[in-house]
Amino acid sequence: MPSPLMPGRPRLVLGSTSPYRRELLQRLRLPFDVDSPRVDESPRAGEAPADLARRLALEKAQEVASRHPDAVVIGADQVAELDGQAIGKPGTFDRAVAQLQAMQGRRVVFHTAVAVLRPATGFEQVVVAPVQVQFRPLRDAEIERYLQLEQPYDCAGSAKCEALGISLLEAIESDDPTALIGLPLMRTCALLRLAGIDPLGAV
Repeated sequence: MPSPLMPGRPRLVLGSTSPYRRELLQRLRLPFDVDSPRVDESPRAGEAPADLARRLALEKAQEVASRHPDAVVIGADQVAELDGQAIGKPGTFDRAVAQLQAMQGRRVVFHTAVAVLRPATGFEQVVVAPVQVQFRPLRDAEIERYLQLEQPYDCAGSAKCEALGISLLEAIESDDPTALIGLPLMRTCALLRLAGIDPLGAV
């Protein structure tokens, strides 16, 4: 059943299956529906990590918007970058070990992109919020213990900063505090206002 609307406010749809993005969007206390985007997330040859995040966020929003032309649609994506190379979701314990071994003691950039579309008005914007993350030096035993406890195999970079993964880090630099979790809420709010949805209730 569609979420209840305030008079004059367009319906809001989150184009993501991520439970982390759903929880973040719920903080804005806006009614919204969720639809799963069907998008190939494979990077293109020579595509920079930030460009990959931007493209995928937009494609996810566009794909979901094709089924909800009356709504405002949010799409998002996150790509980690180390030495110019994209780091995705590990999927397995062994790949997560390899990711954290490569990132320990290093600075990693997490590119979190958010796209907001409103097909009825032609509104379409996408922005990227970069986050600089300094991993502390890690022993293999620490990496393996962390992964056994948290199993962050659905997270780019194999660490959940909002949970035990924070213990792996020395510093986080960002101008949008929730970007590292998966949805930069300050940028999202700004785009929603431009699209016609004010989180504080104005239409």
